[in-house]
Parts: sequence; structure tokens; C-alpha cells
Amino acid sequence: MSEEHPHDDELQPEQTTNYQPGAKKTMDEINKMDEDDEAMRKYKASLGIGTGQAIGDPNDPRTVVMISLSLESPDRPDMVVDLEAPSQAAQDEKVAAMKEKPFVIKEGAQFRMKVKFRVQHEVLSGLKYLQVVKKMGISNKTDEMIGSYSPNTTDKPFHEKKLEAETAPSGMIARGKYTASSKFVDDDGNTHLAFNWSFEIKKDW
Repeated sequence: MSEEHPHDDELQPEQTTNYQPGAKKTMDEINKMDEDDEAMRKYKASLGIGTGQAIGDPNDPRTVVMISLSLESPDRPDMVVDLEAPSQAAQDEKVAAMKEKPFVIKEGAQFRMKVKFRVQHEVLSGLKYLQVVKKMGISNKTDEMIGSYSPNTTDKPFHEKKLEAETAPSGMIARGKYTASSKFVDDDGNTHLAFNWSFEIKKDW
């Protein structure tokens, strides 16, 4: 079966009517906002702002540093792909290898993706996970909000998010290889990671 990956316009986030992202603010500006407002203090604390020391690399221009992607299922140990790398180019090399090593998923099994990442330099607003899966010309799109996150600190060195659980299809027709294209994009349209990968539905792990 030939590889089939979606055009880029298939991996565009769904647009919310009349929604406009807020203006960018530096961490210093955010830390000084409404210092006497208890609700604002709690909001900033929920994002992890104002606790611990910054751990971002000033020589690394990335806002989001992906640490790992995992496929987890209650039926087996997590399948983890290590993505941590000192630069975007080095990370791209790790990502490129993913399409050569398909995940294997047992038919009918429950599973979910889990992402572990670090934010640096500025608040990350409205991170989304977009995915298009294809098999024999039939496609299925995922558009899932992950959230907004502050830069990581010594008190909270990384963020982790589990995506919505799914159930693998069953039956002879459902078995076989699926190709997928995914990306993580924020409110400003910045793509933080984009990759092609694949998985196989089999009778057993």
C-alpha cells in the first residue's frame, strides 16, 4: 500500500467565530498584572507563573520543546518515543524516524496519546493537537485543545497532557496499516511540531 498523507490544508485548526487571540505579553508584564487582584493571582498560580526559577535555554529560540510522545493503553506498558533534542534540527531527525517504526495497536483496545513538553521564553496560548488518519482513502480528523501554559521552572520542569481516549476498530477490514499526519499549533498559528507516522491494527499486541 502506498503512503498517503494529507495536504497541509487538511491540518488546519477549526476556527472559532469572532475569536481573536489576546496581545502577547512578556513574563515581566504578566507577573506585574493586577498584583492586588486575588483572582488574578490564583489564575497565574494555576499556570505556574511566579514560582521557581526559569529553566529555558536563552540560546534556543523554540517556545515549545517536545520531550516525548507516548501511546498508552491499560493492556500494556506505554510505548514511548523520545523527542528531546538540543535544537529543532536535531528534533526533526528524531521525528522523521517515527514513520519508519509503526505503533502496533490491538484491535478493540483502548488507547490514548500522551505528550510531554517544556515551554520556555513566553506563555504558550491555546496549544492544539491536530491529526488526520488515513486508510484506503478514508480519513478521520482530530482537533483537540490542549491548553495554555506558562514557561516551565525549577518547581515545574515540564508539562504533560493526555489526549482523549480512543478505541481501536475491530474486524478483518479494520486490521492493517494506517498513516497519520499530526501537528501541534498555537493560537497565533505557530506550528511547534509536525510529523508523519503510522500504526498497525493487529489481532494482538
